Amino acid sequence: MSDTLHRQITDLCRNGDALASAGKPEEARQNYIAALKVLPGEPSQWEAATWIYVALGDVHFHAQNFEKAFKCFYNAVQCPRGLGNPYIHLRLGQLYFEQNDLDKAADELTRAYMGGGIDIFMEDDPKYLAFLETKISLQQIKPQETSKNRRVRRQLGLRSAAGRGVRRASQSQTLP
Repeated sequence: MSDTLHRQITDLCRNGDALASAGKPEEARQNYIAALKVLPGEPSQWEAATWIYVALGDVHFHAQNFEKAFKCFYNAVQCPRGLGNPYIHLRLGQLYFEQNDLDKAADELTRAYMGGGIDIFMEDDPKYLAFLETKISLQQIKPQETSKNRRVRRQLGLRSAAGRGVRRASQSQTLP
C-alpha cells in the first residue's frame, strides 16, 4: 500500500474518531465507511479493515443499532487479527445477548474473558458480566497473563482505529 493511501485511510479514521468523541456518530460513520472504500481490493485482507469495522461497529453499538453493529463485528472477526481479539469477542457476545441468542452470547463473552480478563467488561453495562457469571465460574477459569491483557486492550479497543498497521493479511500475525 502506498504511503499516500495509508495516510488517507489514517486521516479518515482519525476524523471518524474525533467525530465519534464529539457526539457526531453519523459523521463518524461516514468517515469510517469512506476509509473502508479506500482500501484496495477486498477489505477483509487488510488489518486496517479490522479496526475500521470495530470503530464503525462501536458507533452502531452505542446508538443501539444492534443489527448493523453485529454485521460490523462479524466482519471484523473475519479480518486479520480479528479472531481471538477479546474486544471483538466482547462486542459479539454483547450483541448475541441483545439478540437473545444466549448460548452464542455465553461463548463469545467467555472468549472475551479468557483473552482480556474481567477488566474488559468494566466499561460497559454490568448485565453482560452478570450474565457470564451465570454461565461460568470466573474464579475457576483463569484469563491469559495480565501483561498480554494490557497489550491487547491497548491494541484493540481502547485506542483509535487510525494507524493500526495497515497490512495485507499475509503479512500479519494472528493472536493465539
